[in-house]
Amino acid sequence: MKKKFIMAVVTVLAINATAHGAGYRIPEQSVDSVAKAGAHLAYTTHADAAYFNPANMGWLEDRGYLEGNLEWIKLKAISYADNRTPLYNGKSKEEDFLLPTFFAVSPDYHNFRVGLSLTYPFGLSKEWPQVYPRTFAEEFNLKVYELGTSLSYTFNDVVSLAGGVRALYADAKVQSGGMIAPGVSASRYMEGDTWEWGYNLAISVRPVEAMNLSATYRSNVDLDLEGNARLATSAGPGMYGGPGAVSAPAPAIFALGGSYTFFDQLTVELDYERIYWSEYEYLDFTYPVSLGNPVLTAAFDLPKEKSWEDSNTYRLGLTYDTKKSFILMAGFAYDETPVPASTLGFDLPDSDSCIYGMGLRYLATDQLEVGVGYLFVDKDDRRASNGIVNGEISDSGAHVMTFGLSYKL
Repeated sequence: MKKKFIMAVVTVLAINATAHGAGYRIPEQSVDSVAKAGAHLAYTTHADAAYFNPANMGWLEDRGYLEGNLEWIKLKAISYADNRTPLYNGKSKEEDFLLPTFFAVSPDYHNFRVGLSLTYPFGLSKEWPQVYPRTFAEEFNLKVYELGTSLSYTFNDVVSLAGGVRALYADAKVQSGGMIAPGVSASRYMEGDTWEWGYNLAISVRPVEAMNLSATYRSNVDLDLEGNARLATSAGPGMYGGPGAVSAPAPAIFALGGSYTFFDQLTVELDYERIYWSEYEYLDFTYPVSLGNPVLTAAFDLPKEKSWEDSNTYRLGLTYDTKKSFILMAGFAYDETPVPASTLGFDLPDSDSCIYGMGLRYLATDQLEVGVGYLFVDKDDRRASNGIVNGEISDSGAHVMTFGLSYKL
């Protein structure tokens, strides 16, 4: 029993605590996408088309587009009530983050358009100060930056295609420590980073001017993090300091969307996303030498089963052009978690969620627009009994607010 408990302890690097999307994904990256709860695939009318659907760049007005946003994310405190003893109960810290994003689209050049984007598609942070939860996740932090370039070609008024290259930089840190068995403690501090590459593809079809049917695909990118590790245990001579590495996926995403504009004012959009989290089967830390101590090996070196599942997200977005300088937006989404109950932990206390968004744009001039979007993520309460989590996780969720400026050259 003692051996099984030690092997279950301290299971993951900073790739596993969510920011606000299912898994460790951050889908909404601009004013419009936040305001419409991520339903922003088919109807993209600003520079953020460079990221969400570059095939739509060709149908923008023939001029250059720029957009900058500042996104504030507030993670709610998560509560844990253990079935075994109140001594294992816990509550994570509330956390706040600011993420700047940028988008640009070139003017038309013989039916070609070029797009640039700076986004943060994956990320996380989770801190548990209480004795039992912090043994598994005292501090987890991951930042993934994506610089994307896309090229679109518009064949005619009906069909447009696009493709692009994605450069991802990931920076991670994890710290955990506590009593993993009576009289036995273990601790870990690890940090690492990596540069990786991926691609994206997009197609848009407009059977009639008021309708847009779109599909996009983002490739899977394995984040092969390398850095330094400091591991220690009170069980015998147990300490390691040196290189460490681990890999986890930024999963492939396939999305379908359709929009229709009624009376030249109200646009309704429906989107479906399939996120291929099943790539995440195991988490396996590697070191250039054996850790030697069996406690360190069990806690930090054995492959840990994740067995994540492919998940679906369903989105509805509404955009209403008042024709009087204001554009109003709202959205709703249902987001499935990829994390099975058997591997649910304090590092990623994830669950299915309902997402609500709203926002507006103000057309200050013919060239300048000011926008604001608000998003609330309401995650379901969840129960699990898997050796680490044996109880209920509740009150999980997030608030997201984005402010942005859009400029037409």
